[in-house]
Amino acid sequence: MENQIERGNTSKQDLIGETKPGLGCCGWILIALSTLFTIVFFPIMTFFSIKIVQEYERAVIFRLGRITARRAKGPGIFFILPCTDSFVKVDMRTVSFDIPPQEILTKDSVTISVDGVVYFRVSDPIASVANVTNADYATRLLAQTTLRNVLGTKNLSEVLSDREGISHSMQMTLDEATDSWGIKVERVEIKDVKLPHQLQRAMAAEAEAAREARAKVIAAEGEMNASRALKEASLVIAESPSALQLRYLQTLNTIAAEKNSTIIFPIPMDILGHVFKK
Repeated sequence: MENQIERGNTSKQDLIGETKPGLGCCGWILIALSTLFTIVFFPIMTFFSIKIVQEYERAVIFRLGRITARRAKGPGIFFILPCTDSFVKVDMRTVSFDIPPQEILTKDSVTISVDGVVYFRVSDPIASVANVTNADYATRLLAQTTLRNVLGTKNLSEVLSDREGISHSMQMTLDEATDSWGIKVERVEIKDVKLPHQLQRAMAAEAEAAREARAKVIAAEGEMNASRALKEASLVIAESPSALQLRYLQTLNTIAAEKNSTIIFPIPMDILGHVFKK
């Protein structure tokens, strides 16, 4: 962050430094004539000399084509010399724009369509006027190319799972690139990632297969736990033969409560064994 501030200050100092040489003899003569003309026709020239900018605006003043001060004027009232001075208003409010959907080839050779939104504002009015023709348009174009460059180095899984990291990386890259234009990129967000329909079907089939595999594993674990519980129950019943008779009566009671017309009575195998021996 400190390096970015130093770069911004350096760019402004270099820009203002170019204006340090004098205006020349002709320049000073024109300024003197303009000042004299303003004084002579003061009541009328007041309407041309007094300018007002809003709270969210700044004015960059050019005198004979040169920037007059290190700081932009405003907000409020300021004065200019007619004929020799001109000014450009710069809006300091945060601006947002949508990045159009971009067809991007990811690192693992998957074509996706991605769009986003960028929030930025002018931090240095002088640099935004003097260093770039149209700071707003230049930032929009740079955002599109940055989105392509950043996502081109990511796999599809990273694009889908790490949107916050990608947004932060884009924000840092854009902020650094637009610093010399007097632009501060405040936030970048990935809005939507559109996948080809064929890839969507393939991913859905993969997810369904994974869910079925997990369901089978859970069912198998349930069968294993049930078999262990039955084994422990059989050991308990083997220790007390009357427990089996009680369990048998409890089962009959449960069946009778359901009002079934048919009841099956299980016969112990020991009885059948004696019958077959006879």
